[in-house]
Amino acid sequence: MSAQALATAADLVQAPLVYKGKVRELYDLGEHYLIVVTDRISAFDYVLEPPVPDKGNVLNRLSAFWFGKTAELQPNHVVHTDAPRLGDVLKSPELMKNRIMVAKKAERIDVECVVRGYITGGGWRQYQKTSAINGLRLPAGLRKNERLPEPLFTPAAKNDVGHDEDISYERLVEKVGSELAGQLRERSLKLYEYARDYCAERGIILADCKFEFGLIDGEIVLIDEIFTPDASRFWAEDKYALDIEIDSMDKEPVRAYLAASDWDKNSKPAPLPDSVVAETARRYRDIYRRLTGSELD
Repeated sequence: MSAQALATAADLVQAPLVYKGKVRELYDLGEHYLIVVTDRISAFDYVLEPPVPDKGNVLNRLSAFWFGKTAELQPNHVVHTDAPRLGDVLKSPELMKNRIMVAKKAERIDVECVVRGYITGGGWRQYQKTSAINGLRLPAGLRKNERLPEPLFTPAAKNDVGHDEDISYERLVEKVGSELAGQLRERSLKLYEYARDYCAERGIILADCKFEFGLIDGEIVLIDEIFTPDASRFWAEDKYALDIEIDSMDKEPVRAYLAASDWDKNSKPAPLPDSVVAETARRYRDIYRRLTGSELD
């Protein structure tokens, strides 16, 4: 485990902070952006305390791993992940070495590209109400967590405030045009199928995932993160079952703890117990090991 968890890099980066998300911070290096992945953790739209040791390291290194493996399938925004190359920009290169990514500047396409291989989560809730997901009609009688006949592309319009909005493919075409919509769907499905097969060889089910894309000189590039526990739903094959809540390989201990607590859901929760933080950190390190075959150093 890392010696310390990182809640923010604001005092460790000598470059302008241009965006602070729930987990990532974006700094302007001029030609490129510097992405720093902190150890902050969020649930139910709240950023929680304390940060989870190694979480940022896992997210950043997994993204770098997957960006590398899929580069021939889909170009991405990565320039490098080598902290020493940044010189005086970083005040603590050793602390930051596994959690930084220098990225090309892209014009973000304001769509979250979601691919679902199994009917669960929000997709299951939509199906129960409408027999469809994002307007796509599905066969009657599907069961929760069932593998879909074919993976579904179910986009969402990104909102900087509040939740992203599930939209139909037809709405996507209205937003970005038929050519770009078709490219986003095709590329998202190919990426999902590649990772689904890779995970299956390692006893892991990739139930669903999400991607973000941008444009650089008119070329579609993959940005943000890819196939991390924060952007994908991973299940261990030996825990797979229908009609239950499957214990996913991510921050499920945090969600379960909050759901079982007396938290009022209208204010920031109290700090997480040490045991919940430790179990969550263990899960992040475990999914890294299982996907990459390496221990987190």
